[in-house]
Amino acid sequence: MKKNLLSIIAGILFMMPCNGLWAQTSVHGRIVVHPEKRYLQYEDGTPFFYLGDTAWELFHRLNLDETRMYLSDRAMKGYTVIQAVVLAELDGLNTPNAYGERPFTDKDYSVPNEAYFKHVDKVIELADSLGLVIGLLPTWGDKINKAWGTGPVIFDTEERSEAYGHFLGKRYGDRKNIIWILGGDRNYTGFEKIIRAMAKGIAMGISGKEDYTKCLMTVHPCGGESSAKWFHQDEWLDFNMQQNGHCYDTNVWERIQREYNLTPVKPIMDGEPLYDEHPVCFDRAKHGTSMDFQTRRFFYHEVFSGAFGHTQGCHAIWQMWEPDKEPVNGPVRPWYESLGLIASYQMGYGRALMESRPFFSRIPDQSIILKGQQDGTRHLSATRDKNGAFAMVYSEQGEPFEIDLNKLSGKKLKAWWFDVRSGECLKIGEFSNTKGSRKFCPPTKGKGNDWVLVVDDVSYHFPKPGKPIK
Repeated sequence: MKKNLLSIIAGILFMMPCNGLWAQTSVHGRIVVHPEKRYLQYEDGTPFFYLGDTAWELFHRLNLDETRMYLSDRAMKGYTVIQAVVLAELDGLNTPNAYGERPFTDKDYSVPNEAYFKHVDKVIELADSLGLVIGLLPTWGDKINKAWGTGPVIFDTEERSEAYGHFLGKRYGDRKNIIWILGGDRNYTGFEKIIRAMAKGIAMGISGKEDYTKCLMTVHPCGGESSAKWFHQDEWLDFNMQQNGHCYDTNVWERIQREYNLTPVKPIMDGEPLYDEHPVCFDRAKHGTSMDFQTRRFFYHEVFSGAFGHTQGCHAIWQMWEPDKEPVNGPVRPWYESLGLIASYQMGYGRALMESRPFFSRIPDQSIILKGQQDGTRHLSATRDKNGAFAMVYSEQGEPFEIDLNKLSGKKLKAWWFDVRSGECLKIGEFSNTKGSRKFCPPTKGKGNDWVLVVDDVSYHFPKPGKPIK
């Protein structure tokens, strides 16, 4: 009954218009780093906002009907990247996929199983048809360093690592909708050569030489760390990925800013923050289970602090849990029931807000805030256009604040409150840019009452916040 229902829902969703179709690699080309090294873009210069979802077990646990339902839902809500692992964490080497196939045919884990990889092919192709990019992890980290997980470690030499990378690079080198994410939730101290060998293998598989211009790459680190710790100076590392973990009150703005200021300049983002419906700090009895306002904060603090995008996650969805599977850390409900959680819609509202103003000229700037800055979960984060066309301030608990109007161009300004819960906005009004500063009080205050102030130079004629910019 459940499988039949999923097939019906998947078919309906597949026919619906998707926000993911706003921009596609088939139209605009591969994803590349913007020339100023702060953002990503398509090859034709179209901005690319990385809005990711962690679907680590996607290739391993779902069949194609289930995959279509999941991907259609995420595309419809405005996600752009789906992060998934080829050799999955949850016994991905020995427990078969939904079609009874394992990734290798031999006991030495060196001969790829064509049937398994044909399913991976179909998922990547399906994602592309929906305008989605796959953030492709060749393997989870327990195959590199078995600090935890079921393993076994199979990439114990540079030769094996490079050979597997070469296989994947050759197989998927012509796919435009792939961002390569090496590793998987690990500390790489002592294993740097293994990661570098896999990066080399992918490049060699794609072009026949060690040319990294055809493969956008990063590394997924362990909690509280960043790819920059091990690989920032490496040529093949195109952007840094942090994992800021599953606690609520993390000062993520400091972590993003630290690496925003590194040289050489590279784009920075969080590839795994607090998941929706996750035991906060892994302690449900003490801290409860995360809610939408707790996961939203990561998006706005990080993006306003210089991140080029953001990854959302849901505790049941990353593991694609359903009642016949062994649960990890107590998911609240099956993955297919978690699809409709409100936070998944709210991530799309955030993307729409950022794309409703000039994209590549946006910079973090805390100096906009003159009064009202708070600590912890009452923190204020600010961003603006470097030419003064607009400014935004995120107030996590609706705290009032005063901003510096001298950072904005134009003699006349227009202000809005953007409701991060609904994606709607309230017009504050227009006023002259003559007083130098102005105080703003969000419409509501307290935990879960977060708002974004948007102030525009009227002469630019921007649309309402969250509406497509012309």
